[in-house]
Amino acid sequence: MDVPRKQAKQRKFLKRAAWTLVVVASVTAITFAMSRLKPAAPTVDRATVSIESVKRGTMVRQVRGLGTLVPDEIRSIGAIAEGRVERIVAKPGAVVTPDTILFELSNPELEQSVFEAEAQLRSQEAELKSLRAQLGSQQLTQRSQVASAQSDYNQAKLQADANRELAKQGLISGMTEKLSSLREQELKTREGIERERLTSIGESSGAQVEALKSKIENLRAVVELRHKQLASLHVRAGMSGVLQAVAVEVGVRVTPGTNLARVADPSRLKAQVRIPEAQAKDVVIGQRATIELNNENLAGHVTRLDPAVQNGTVTVDISFDGGLPAGGRVDLSVNGTVEIQRIEDTLYVARPVYGQENAPIQLFRLTPDGTEAVRVKATAGRSSVATLEIRDGLREGDKVIISDTSAWDGQDRIRLR
Repeated sequence: MDVPRKQAKQRKFLKRAAWTLVVVASVTAITFAMSRLKPAAPTVDRATVSIESVKRGTMVRQVRGLGTLVPDEIRSIGAIAEGRVERIVAKPGAVVTPDTILFELSNPELEQSVFEAEAQLRSQEAELKSLRAQLGSQQLTQRSQVASAQSDYNQAKLQADANRELAKQGLISGMTEKLSSLREQELKTREGIERERLTSIGESSGAQVEALKSKIENLRAVVELRHKQLASLHVRAGMSGVLQAVAVEVGVRVTPGTNLARVADPSRLKAQVRIPEAQAKDVVIGQRATIELNNENLAGHVTRLDPAVQNGTVTVDISFDGGLPAGGRVDLSVNGTVEIQRIEDTLYVARPVYGQENAPIQLFRLTPDGTEAVRVKATAGRSSVATLEIRDGLREGDKVIISDTSAWDGQDRIRLR
């Protein structure tokens, strides 16, 4: 009776052990299989990403910066003479012409110096007239001396000639003939001396007159300068345009060279654009540019590069090829784009968010059916404002996501719906 009961217990134990082994094996197999499965790809709404095609053709390299419109011609109005500001005639924003008076200054000392300079000039001019009269009188007196000496010489010569004839005829003694010849030579020498004296007086007179005339010319220049300084107390704009700023107030005393105001021509404006220094290295004078002003693109060209870097940017001057549209005014904000290079027959794509020049990049490339995007590695080449050259890793016609994909950094594949 005990043997059958014992066998039944053994069969029941073996059956339970077998089921336990089956369950353990099943759980192990399922766990292993699940561990080998890849995580499900996240699903992304197609409308939330930017998808662009890889193209082949001409890629235009550009650099861009923000800037403002500034006058092409600006004149700083400085004080010519020292003075006190009595009145400010024009206010900033006023339309001015070259003769428009901006300020009225006063300087009593300058007015006095004008009177003194004019008095000195009149005195020297009167002295010149007196000198000319005096020198003229000396020359007349010397001419009279020359004429008298010439008359005495002529008489002595006639007498000597006559005595030589008489001496040949034996009518007078030889001593008388010699005395008359000596007299002739003496008066001839005297006449020559008087003529030399007349020439010397003429040269000396000319030198004295020229010296005094030079002094008078200097005084005239001083008087003219004083008059200009006196006239400059009425400070004028000096050009047509708009008064941009006034740098002084009534009652302030200014010295020569003090900046008083600034005038600009608003009809001639240029754009000053600040380009990041890393991109400005390829910008040169003469390159074509585009200025976005009031939702309108205007053609221009680079005319100047600032040699200094300020706050990580380089200032680039762009002049317009045509006229400015209505609404263009000083200090108006603009966007400037400079074309630095055209690359023919190259592979390029719209610039991804994190695409850097000459560096490896990772992009999500769409599968042929467009339902998924797979992460791929590529190498970027030269860059532009809106495009990036592709050296390898992608082919013409590939569609890639260029918007921010940092949310899926841990994923190699995403689903698109």
